[in-house]
Amino acid sequence: MLRALLRVAPALLAAAAQAGTPTDVVHWWTSPGEIAAQQALAEAYRAAGGQWRELGVGASEQARAVVFGRIAAGNPPMAAQFNPSRALVRLAREGRLNAIDDVAAQGRWAEVLPAVLLDAVKVDGHVYAAPVSIHMPVWLWSSKAALAKAGVKVEPRSVDELFATLDRLQAAGLIPLAHGGQPWQDLNLFIALLANQGGRDLYLAVLRDRDAAAVQGEALRQVLLSYKKLRRYVDPASPGRSWADTTALLVNGRAGLQFMGDWAKGEFAQGGQQPGRDYGCATGLGPRPPYIVSGDVLVFPKDRDGSARPAQALLARVATAPATQLAFSARKGSVPVRTDLDTRTLDACAQAGAAALRDAGRLVGNTELLLAPAQLTALERAVSDYWNRDIPVQTVQQTFAKILQNTGDPP
Repeated sequence: MLRALLRVAPALLAAAAQAGTPTDVVHWWTSPGEIAAQQALAEAYRAAGGQWRELGVGASEQARAVVFGRIAAGNPPMAAQFNPSRALVRLAREGRLNAIDDVAAQGRWAEVLPAVLLDAVKVDGHVYAAPVSIHMPVWLWSSKAALAKAGVKVEPRSVDELFATLDRLQAAGLIPLAHGGQPWQDLNLFIALLANQGGRDLYLAVLRDRDAAAVQGEALRQVLLSYKKLRRYVDPASPGRSWADTTALLVNGRAGLQFMGDWAKGEFAQGGQQPGRDYGCATGLGPRPPYIVSGDVLVFPKDRDGSARPAQALLARVATAPATQLAFSARKGSVPVRTDLDTRTLDACAQAGAAALRDAGRLVGNTELLLAPAQLTALERAVSDYWNRDIPVQTVQQTFAKILQNTGDPP
């Protein structure tokens, strides 16, 4: 694949060499593991003949604000990191992005990408983003040392086993559930329960279909009750704590379990720990829990004269090439976007994620893709209020119904 890119690079980049053509990439890959991963992408792009200049911004919201501002000012970057989301859909429908249908067709994306991911980068039948990595936000992490101290030999594989394990960890004087009390983490924990206890059907009925009967139904009520029950297993220092500091509780053996995205692997790696030996990672509870597809993509804003398109096409090809995918994922801790790769060189957690991606019946879209930004913000607030305050569960369901009935942005 890389040899082919090198052969076509001169022709692809001839127009991109014109003065004024944007060559920079805006991203928020700024942690040590993320920097290493983006360097793998940059190295592959340069090897293929591309010019890589970057603007790293510390957080996703600020990075997207930079992109929006530069597009509005007529000075767009050549490419920008995004997530599959309604914001991406809006930019495409406003005519702000270049479609890359030819790259997708030549790369056989319909054959090698999970359908849910390909659909996430399509708008009105056209492909507008190149997937770079897949992150699943609700992995279940476990500290082997903490579980051993509590006499737990096997990580929980059902909701009942989850609560039984939490009880044993609590009895052993440990923090049963590591949780950072920030609104987005409160929502993430709720999504973990919705997916694992409610299952794929309830997850999609509530978040994608916004089915009134499901939102007001008994199954969601039970999920909400289980979610609230988790509150008793969280330590008093939870409010306001970052996810990384929360994962550190597992790394040092003070806490037993945490629901968090696979970016948490970087914290275990920084602590010199290895999956299977020092910590456990599970895609969820049960043999085939829903696997939420989220992650990073690259979008390609339109420039004034279209001269950036060859460079953009080359970057889209390089980013999705097999060698780049394996190198990027190995450094970042993510899962490759392609289902046709030999992932035996990746760690055990990434291999488990790659296996889940090949099971189409488990895959669901992430909340950013299924909900409009205003809905997602309101849902996060409602879930966090329920977590932190004494609110009747039926009141929460009524609040959910109002939020989800307000469609917000167009689908």
